[in-house]
Amino acid sequence: MRYTSIFLPLIFLIGCKASSSEIEADTVYANGIFWTGVENEPDARTMAVDDGKIVFIGQTLPAHISSEETIDLDGQFVMSGFMDNHVHFMEGGAALASVELRDATTPELFTQRITDYAKGLAEGRWVLNGNWDQTQWGGELPDKDWIDSQTIETPVYVIRLDGHMALANSAALRAAGITKDTVDPKGGVIMRDEQGEPTGILKGNALNLMLSVIPSPSDDELMEQFTMAQEHALSLGLTKIHAVTAYPTETTMLDIFKMARERGLMKIRAQVSTPIEAWEDMAAETAQDDTGDGLLKWGGVKGFIDGSLGARTAWMYEPYTDDPNNTGLPLNNPDELSEWMKAADNAGLELSIHALGDRGIDTVISEMKNIAGKGIQDRRYRIEHFQHPTEDAIEALSETGIIASMQPYHAIDDGRWAEDRIGAQRLKTTYAFRSILDAGGILTFGSDWPVAPLSPIKGVYAAVTRQTLDDANPNGWIPEQKISVEEALRAYTSTNAYAFNEESISGTLEVGKQADFVVLSNDPRSIPQKEITNINVFQTVIGGEIVYSAPTIH
Repeated sequence: MRYTSIFLPLIFLIGCKASSSEIEADTVYANGIFWTGVENEPDARTMAVDDGKIVFIGQTLPAHISSEETIDLDGQFVMSGFMDNHVHFMEGGAALASVELRDATTPELFTQRITDYAKGLAEGRWVLNGNWDQTQWGGELPDKDWIDSQTIETPVYVIRLDGHMALANSAALRAAGITKDTVDPKGGVIMRDEQGEPTGILKGNALNLMLSVIPSPSDDELMEQFTMAQEHALSLGLTKIHAVTAYPTETTMLDIFKMARERGLMKIRAQVSTPIEAWEDMAAETAQDDTGDGLLKWGGVKGFIDGSLGARTAWMYEPYTDDPNNTGLPLNNPDELSEWMKAADNAGLELSIHALGDRGIDTVISEMKNIAGKGIQDRRYRIEHFQHPTEDAIEALSETGIIASMQPYHAIDDGRWAEDRIGAQRLKTTYAFRSILDAGGILTFGSDWPVAPLSPIKGVYAAVTRQTLDDANPNGWIPEQKISVEEALRAYTSTNAYAFNEESISGTLEVGKQADFVVLSNDPRSIPQKEITNINVFQTVIGGEIVYSAPTIH
């Protein structure tokens, strides 16, 4: 078959010894279609890699470059490795090792999966994660009564896929001391029935009430989850991720990544941001100009101004169309968040702030302007998600250099129901990819996994087609916000490299840059857009080392 040679490479032994003026590369990749990602540059046909870096890319290998190994790509498509701007990596790994509720399409299936999973757990273990979505079965929120009778002794705490709402059963509520008399925490809601009893649904900062009572996984369990997440990411063509987490914990995200590196498990490159509430800890990590290395970097903090549209906790100027007494809510006091942002910025830390609603986004932009003043263009501040901005907020991106850190798959998911939440008028600037680029803004892409699938190929498909998951928008949901395939690929590669402050070493296929690239089954630029999701990853290469190869196709 056509694809065989990528798995059974042609290897040529170079018989003559290289002179002092020659370069003997580790590997030459020949006969490929290399999309360099460089503006206005034609595709290349050949690339040479040595010591983890690109030493040649062009049409024909020069005579002064030789190699002991040449891989014939047989016309396959090669591009710089995908980067993910926003991934809950360990939560994703934990989800892979836990109950799967994302595709539960009825309350009965939701209940059955939880109770079946609980039966297989050892005493003292919890049912966690889940990533359920009530819109799959019509919108009714789950209730602890659905599962209590079958999980009397097993605590259950399963998260909605957006991470801003969860269901706890009675055993979990007891463990956390949540009763009829528990007061709603600031920025959070404990949903109650007509008698005032908790239904088990927790929103916003009410999720924090559970964190201290959930048993911590062992180091070995954490490494198992890390490895599962990493293998999944590499199989999807990801070579670098921006790992974030929602809450400060005893074992931090950075601790886990450092442990994986020390144990020799880490292959994927990562940049780790920690919760902004713990900015002093990150400042201490970087006090001696220590921000990691080429494999693992740190030095950023991530904060929240609001929640999500699905949970109706995104902070809006006007009430929700389907909840007229609710405008969402700030998860953190804006004044307190402002103080954290100022302190972190003064400590030289990188700022990433979660903001979805129009009011939340405007508040964050205003604060960033106040903190940085005239130097804001140099800061590379990021707004995570940037889903429902005003037109003024879109224009402000170009003026300030603030980066829109977006996740395109959310558009084709939320597009099934977003109009019910905020109405047609506010939808005009929802997931405004085209408007952001046309205004001169900086747009980066990622997944928000496990809230959405980790696959960057699915993300590219979402950005260029905007065809919602219910097939109700065959020409695209808000089609004027579609972007081209190359624009989407850049948002996953070179623009992410810029956001990481690494545009000089990664993000495009150029001489001197890291040899981080992927080999795909098809050129996404040249096939019908509806077929993009059928593209397979054949190889993922990081620093010149093959870290993933697809099973051989016979």
